[in-house]
Amino acid sequence: MIISSWNVNSVRVRLDHIIEYLNKNKPNFLLLQEIKTENKNFPYSELKKIGYDSEVHGQKSYNGVAIIYNKKINNINFNVINDAENQSRSISIDINYKNELIKIISVYVPNGNPVDTDKYQYKIEWLKSFEEFLITQNKLKNKLIIGGDFNIIPNEEDVYNPEDWENDALYRTEIRKFFRKILNEGYEDAFRLVNKQANNYTFWDYQYGSFEKNRGLRIDHFLLSKNIIHLIKDVTIDKYLRALERPSDHAPIKLTLA
Repeated sequence: MIISSWNVNSVRVRLDHIIEYLNKNKPNFLLLQEIKTENKNFPYSELKKIGYDSEVHGQKSYNGVAIIYNKKINNINFNVINDAENQSRSISIDINYKNELIKIISVYVPNGNPVDTDKYQYKIEWLKSFEEFLITQNKLKNKLIIGGDFNIIPNEEDVYNPEDWENDALYRTEIRKFFRKILNEGYEDAFRLVNKQANNYTFWDYQYGSFEKNRGLRIDHFLLSKNIIHLIKDVTIDKYLRALERPSDHAPIKLTLA
């Protein structure tokens, strides 16, 4: 089974890329972030034509998450992570895989910049809610796959020129500690379980020739509860999509289960 996650930076602008990706890679689930559209304007019919249904938690012009799928799902939940500002940043479904009940969650964590504004405090509060949710799920021994744009650079090997990012909301020590706390609560960074090499990125700025020079960030992640990490076969970054015309500034990350 294949589960992919992708910040598409506008589902309407990137629809052709999404359809191309689905046809080529055939994921069973595609978690989308930053779809930037209300539910009524989501391209349900275009995706249905190629065999995919969609669950959407949209928002006008900003944010928004969705799950596109071609397998049976249950228990759709919108805003599964408590959000004080009621922004559209999380959606979950349940699936049965190899006789195991697994919850799949698409998340779009707040960016948090600039750090001297309310945006940073909002990110902190959102991450606290996220952590509380994950602690509860772990105590219940639930099985989770969380994919999305976390807007967190976990370590120095996950960013080009880390000293440039020390006071950025993506890399501040406080933010990276949140990520480590989540892992310590019973979750694994799936990509790092199978790939230890530095300079593997999921995001490249549109400016400064960042993609061509591979000056990027790894901020899109899959976290899995420890009770299902034995299912991981591979985790890869589909970097080629960043080279297309009018691309998202993110590339999809793809989780393949055994």
